[in-house]
Amino acid sequence: MKKTISILSVLCLLIILSCKDLVVTEPGTNLNVEDFETAWNRINDVYPYLEFKKINWDSIYTFYRPLAEAARGDEFFLVLRDLLAELKDGHVYYRTKGGGIVYPYYPQRHFKDRHAYSPFVVRKYFDRELKLTESSSVEYEILPGNIGYAFISDFSHDYLIKEFPMVLEHLKNTRGLILDIRQKRGGEYANVEAVVTRFISAPLERPPFILLGEVIDLPDFQPQGPFTYSKPVAVLINGSTFSAGELCTEIMKQLPNVTAIGDTTGGGSAGGNSNPPEAITKYKLPSGKMIDVGTVDLRRYDGLPWEWLGVPPDIRIVQTDADILAGRDKQLEYAINLLK
Repeated sequence: MKKTISILSVLCLLIILSCKDLVVTEPGTNLNVEDFETAWNRINDVYPYLEFKKINWDSIYTFYRPLAEAARGDEFFLVLRDLLAELKDGHVYYRTKGGGIVYPYYPQRHFKDRHAYSPFVVRKYFDRELKLTESSSVEYEILPGNIGYAFISDFSHDYLIKEFPMVLEHLKNTRGLILDIRQKRGGEYANVEAVVTRFISAPLERPPFILLGEVIDLPDFQPQGPFTYSKPVAVLINGSTFSAGELCTEIMKQLPNVTAIGDTTGGGSAGGNSNPPEAITKYKLPSGKMIDVGTVDLRRYDGLPWEWLGVPPDIRIVQTDADILAGRDKQLEYAINLLK
């Protein structure tokens, strides 16, 4: 019996030793330091607002390098998150191992206004059901008093290039038009162009476009479509208006028949470009982790970026969560009264 037990013990020991990697693993080598170095250098090379934001990127390196060295396994995601958060840029993000996107920073104006708008409250001002484009990017209809209304929720893909002409055709005989951009939505420059060029009757200079530190000379906007909507326009904005929505607002504000109403936008003007390849915002680290950091510096017509600063309204109407809970949209009401 003792001999049998001894043989079994030896067999168990051999099994345990052969499977040691499945039972207990030593912290293996990883690429955390390499990832950190690559991310830091990428930002140092392409991010356009380090100087504007007065970020001492060298001191950031000194602080975070030891944290990257000490990180084990997925602990590095916390280091990466905090490193990217130092940019205080609502466009910057990284992907998790599962493919999810994490934004380490959101503008404070977004938090202030994210519940200060409700599509359900807006719909109370209509005497009919609103129409919705096929992509659901635009909700639109005519308010009492023959005032057009279009809520733009998305500037992505080619939705507005395809769908905005139909929206404007439906609203073309109104006495005035409200463009509602009070949502945190980014998107493509081409979609912004598809909107703004329907409101200009002559060439319009584009706002400054700086790619990897070089000012790019872009051609003027040109009127598009079968007609120009030249009647009064109110653009509704707030702190949740972001990125492409801010670009659209800034361009529309240059037109004499347009009034921006609401509150200052969120402030996110870092963009990207598909050419040259180094201007693409998505960037893979040595381990395969991916970060997204802006390479394009978009500016307002006054020469300043709207990064951090936002785009201010022409008429400031403060709206709060309490207003929405009470069933009122004071910004929309002001626009309606302005266009009557």
